Formats: sequence, structure tokens, C-alpha cells
Amino acid sequence: QVQLVESGGGLVQAGGSLRLSCVPSRSIFSINVMGWYRQAPGNQRELVATIGSGGITNYRDSVKGRFTISRSNAESTVYLQMDSLKFEDTAVYYCNARIGWIEYWGQGTQVTVSS
Repeated sequence: QVQLVESGGGLVQAGGSLRLSCVPSRSIFSINVMGWYRQAPGNQRELVATIGSGGITNYRDSVKGRFTISRSNAESTVYLQMDSLKFEDTAVYYCNARIGWIEYWGQGTQVTVSS
């Protein structure tokens, strides 16, 4: 089992920035892929960004150039830096960890962007 603790959500004006953090309950070295997903009301959960253990990243097209995912092995933390936020980025953001074929989810953190 892996617990994921997220933090950093909140309310921000359009054009502003937020940084989300996710701390897993076990060593980040043991996790193959970590990522962030989001779900807006009435919508399905969607991938935002992922980062593999080797540092390879993947982003959905709508956040490329605005969001940056990173992982700190020393702090055993994954970050999502969100810049130039837009109203349509408003959602609950979930941290995800994948070990082999098993996935774990955080409880979610609300990000609200006011227009």
C-alpha cells in the first residue's frame, strides 16, 4: 500500500501560479511512474502530467508550456508547478503513483482559477 498526501491547492486569479506537492508514504525510488490527474465537475478524470523514475515527462497538450512536473528524490516529493493558470484549469487535482500494474491515488486537492 502507498498513501499519497497532496498539498498546494487553492484559489488563484487567471494568469497566476500554484505549486502542488505530493508525498508518497514509501520511497519514491520504488515508484515507477508518478503523475497528476484532474477532474472538473461533470467531466471524467484526465491526465495532466506524468514523470517516470528516469525523469521522462509527459503532458496533456493543453498544459504544455505552462505546467512543469518534477520529482525530488532527496525530498521524496513530486511537484506540479502551474503557471499562467486559466479558468479551465479549475478542477480537483489528484496525485497518482504506479508500481508495476497497481495504481494508487491521493485524496485530491482543489484548484480554483477565477476569471
